[in-house]
Amino acid sequence: MTTSLPPKRILITGGSGLLALNWACRMRDQCEVYLARHTHDIRLRDTRVVPLELESIDSLLRRLEEYRPEWVVHTAGITSVDQCEREPALARAANAVLARNVAEATARLGLRLIHISTDHLFAGARSMYREDDVPEPLNEYARTKLLAEQWVVQAHPEALVIRTNFFGWGHAARRSFSDWIYYGLRAGEALTLFDDVFITPILADRLVAAAHRLLELGASGVFNVVGDERLSKHEFAARLAHAFQLPEALVQHGNIRNARLLAKRPLDMSLSNAKARQRLGASLGNAAEFLLELRQQDQNGRRDELLAAIAE
Repeated sequence: MTTSLPPKRILITGGSGLLALNWACRMRDQCEVYLARHTHDIRLRDTRVVPLELESIDSLLRRLEEYRPEWVVHTAGITSVDQCEREPALARAANAVLARNVAEATARLGLRLIHISTDHLFAGARSMYREDDVPEPLNEYARTKLLAEQWVVQAHPEALVIRTNFFGWGHAARRSFSDWIYYGLRAGEALTLFDDVFITPILADRLVAAAHRLLELGASGVFNVVGDERLSKHEFAARLAHAFQLPEALVQHGNIRNARLLAKRPLDMSLSNAKARQRLGASLGNAAEFLLELRQQDQNGRRDELLAAIAE
């Protein structure tokens, strides 16, 4: 596949979600950004908020022809693991069927597609899963996200499928993992974080930059776009507390085996980013870099802007 020029216009589904909002903030100075809304009103400077029905391919085709994006980023879906377990039909519709619709519509129109997947696809019996490792989903969320990947690749073979675990500033109705830690510690709450669950987190803006560069390089198929470090959730929280000068003593040790969670979860969700690093010719970054950038975003107003971006 040949390389692509940077897009002049992108459309992001799931526009009120924290990844879509951070994606828009990262890219709005470089291209036109269309945020596709479903139920929530969105107010974000230098972006255009547009209606988009993902349930109908015909409607999707009409809207995409009207908006004329060059790239589409599909972030919409249900991310609550326990909600997916309680409502499997809804999870399949929101996570897999909508992804297939977007893939089919963008393929018909010859649009480049970035599909956001998850690090939740494996059983977690070992560390640093690669793109060619065989998935072994443990819960309904993972099963629907795996089905989405399969349907997207079938419908749009040139799509870029990103497996990731991201964090960044969110809003009152949709807080990220890092938000929960930050606001809890700032309020003086003791937080219990699992020291037996491992992830390879990446800052949303770094994910955005890497995904765009991969598509510009002509990449397609599955790529792990995650940070360079494997951390327990407890260690990540402790590092965030240190970076923001919040009380590290409030970050307490916990064990997921003692937690009463509805859906079974993998203990190790860490992914290897070697394939992405090789294609990009660069590191994707570590937690210290990400947390410093997250703090700089706060100082530059990103946190406050996103808090005000969604109208209830």
